[in-house]
Amino acid sequence: MALNNKNVIILLFVSVLFVPRIPSLHAVANYAKVDEVVQKRAQDALAAAQKAYNPNPEEVTDDFNKQVAEILKGDHQNTTRRQMKEGECLATNPIDSCWRCDPKWATNRKRLADCARGFGHGTTGGQAGEIYIVTDPSDNSPTDPKPGTLRHAVIQEAPLWIIFKNSMVITLQHELMIASNKTIDGRGVEVRIAYGAGLTIQFVQNVIIHGIRIHDIKPASGGMIRDSLAHLGLRTVSDGDAISLFGASNVWIDHVSMAKCSDGLVDAIMGTTALTISNCKFNRHNDVMLLGASDGFGEDSIMQVTVAFNRFGRGCVQRMPRCRYGFVHIVNNDYSQWEKYAIGGSAHPTIISQGNRFKASDDLALKQVTHRDYAAESEWKNWQWRSEGDLFLNGAFFQESGAPLKQSPLTNLNTIQYKPGTFVGSLTRDAGALSCKVNQPC
Repeated sequence: MALNNKNVIILLFVSVLFVPRIPSLHAVANYAKVDEVVQKRAQDALAAAQKAYNPNPEEVTDDFNKQVAEILKGDHQNTTRRQMKEGECLATNPIDSCWRCDPKWATNRKRLADCARGFGHGTTGGQAGEIYIVTDPSDNSPTDPKPGTLRHAVIQEAPLWIIFKNSMVITLQHELMIASNKTIDGRGVEVRIAYGAGLTIQFVQNVIIHGIRIHDIKPASGGMIRDSLAHLGLRTVSDGDAISLFGASNVWIDHVSMAKCSDGLVDAIMGTTALTISNCKFNRHNDVMLLGASDGFGEDSIMQVTVAFNRFGRGCVQRMPRCRYGFVHIVNNDYSQWEKYAIGGSAHPTIISQGNRFKASDDLALKQVTHRDYAAESEWKNWQWRSEGDLFLNGAFFQESGAPLKQSPLTNLNTIQYKPGTFVGSLTRDAGALSCKVNQPC
């Protein structure tokens, strides 16, 4: 999401008191005209972010790592695909093991909402609502969407669990504005959001995006776009992100495959928090994941993000993620031959890298995992960027800085004396959108 978008012409100033150290949000939105509805939505988003913010983020990282350790202690850790029988459960991480072993997952779809982990653990999406079945892949009207389309589903006021009748390619003519309390669930069919605009989660809460493919996203024209049943907003040109989060909280992006978009694959900015990005597959892209808007936007210190069990694969150049301010837990991901750097940042974010597998390319100039911007070593040496239990291959290395972790959460259940990074192949082997079959474990 490019912050220097010349078409963004309105500065939205919202001042809401937080607990100490949680600043207010000065939000630059892609609304060409900010009305009372948008201002109220921004205020509600700030209140939700305050509620979702955890003043002790280490508790979340410790709990997450305990769950990983428990899974790795199970007998399935020594099971390979070749040994598995047809229809046997393939779940290998604590998120997947929560739902994938149920052969009736299609009947019990909403059970997925109990499975979020990390900072997005409170996200339930549309669990409290009805099932909405998308039957029509068209996207012909941003102001009066046709019933049965994805755009019609996501703007409803009530919570909804959105599924798809059959496989389809949806080419969005304008950015898709998703309302609060929605789940987009592509399991059982192949759903592609491609060749048009992407998904926008702005000033809303409690959204799950699961089991779809997003690729070849382009900037799309603005204009009047409906973002709820009761509101139309005049939007500027969208940036071409696959998924754009802006002032959002309690969002879970899981088992999504993303590639080849005009801007970012996942951009989370302007006070977004309580976010988990898990089991996703990222390929063929330059600026993969941006967490934090700009070095001048200190309000992103509220940002707390878990990045877990993802595969950063072929053609990924940089920003996996690129962080500003906030607290980012990067755990058990697979990084393969980045073309510039893997993990970067500026403006003193806290980055905890645990149990990842980093395989560098053969280029001697591309061995370092980390990259710091806009600060001399005398400054960044105080930023807490720590590596614990990571596996480094082909000369890869992580430049640590800041204070060591007070306690190693990886040792709490480390009775089998494993090196966590060595388990990444198993933990991430099914990253991306799954091919689930009805009446079989997924």
